[in-house]
Amino acid sequence: MLEYIKGKIVELSPTQLVVEQSGIGYLIHISLNTYSQLTEGQECKVVLHPVIREDAHLLYGFLHPEERMVFRLLISVSGVGANTARMILSSMSPDEVQQAIAEGNVKVLQGIKGIGAKSAQRIIVDLKDKVNLTFATSQLIAEPDNTNRKEALSALEILGFSRKPAEKVLDQLLAIRKTMSVEELIKQALKLL
Repeated sequence: MLEYIKGKIVELSPTQLVVEQSGIGYLIHISLNTYSQLTEGQECKVVLHPVIREDAHLLYGFLHPEERMVFRLLISVSGVGANTARMILSSMSPDEVQQAIAEGNVKVLQGIKGIGAKSAQRIIVDLKDKVNLTFATSQLIAEPDNTNRKEALSALEILGFSRKPAEKVLDQLLAIRKTMSVEELIKQALKLL
């Protein structure tokens, strides 16, 4: 099946984009989370999740495999379709979704348009064990560099960068190389922010 597509973004809106590859334009449905990290005209690599129904063949795209993983977990829940999962990922980051599920926070999930109390409870019950395993693993991986990450994050905030984008960049850097010093983290983050 389709895993990803690399190409130029020729159209971009908050809900979808068109990526041109080899003279073919692929319409891909995206979340606001992915939209906020893209610009029209840029070359990009989008990981895909195809949805094949009787009446349509659709592509859902994500800039990062982690977001696709959370999307796939969400659509595995009975009553949660692709559009509902996309709405959840448009309202919250993948980490926030996993945290809400791991903590059993019904109110956070219920605050998303289209998610009622029963749906929120079903998502938590069905995914709590799966999310606890992946969330705990990612927390353990982040632990050794926690002090350097905190210091670098603090420095970036003092320099005027917003917390969420700075955290994402630092996590990406630490995923590549876990033993970066505070100075290296700040220098590399400044290049990416």
